[in-house]
Amino acid sequence: MMVSVSQQAGPKAMNSQPRFVTLMAAIILLVALIDQISKALMLIWLEPGVPVPILGDWLRLFLLFNPGAAFSLGQDSTWLFTTIQLTFVVGIAIIAPRIKDRGSAIGLAMIAGGALGNLIDRLFRDPGFWFGHVVDFISVGRFAVFNIADASITLGVVVFVIAMFAEERREGKTA
Repeated sequence: MMVSVSQQAGPKAMNSQPRFVTLMAAIILLVALIDQISKALMLIWLEPGVPVPILGDWLRLFLLFNPGAAFSLGQDSTWLFTTIQLTFVVGIAIIAPRIKDRGSAIGLAMIAGGALGNLIDRLFRDPGFWFGHVVDFISVGRFAVFNIADASITLGVVVFVIAMFAEERREGKTA
């Protein structure tokens, strides 16, 4: 199975295939920007730990500061999540010129944009550089509290997986 990264070498091969670097950069920056703006607004509007119902108990705004990963797992491993997020964002920047499938490009950019949004929190929020806590504020039912970056990461994974299956199917038809 091909994972949407060009296997061909040389500048001529790269020029003959579509490039999605600009699209990916725009998505990454837009997701991170929307995430950071939404967090800034929630920090102004909400009191930590005080739920604000939007649709009863099903959808609430609920401000909390998460040192861990999704579902508040790994609360003592903030430095590890920071390192993983930084590595992923840099890795996507490096491989972006070789992405040849629009769906894969969009999915990976959504994941990287979410990683960048949360990375900004980990680098610049309390309790300090590299160990900062992520601002979460969206609470759905009894599910975890999350943010725009987390939602983008989740949706990006879905888009990327669908793109992989679609590409595999296209390649199967041409073989």
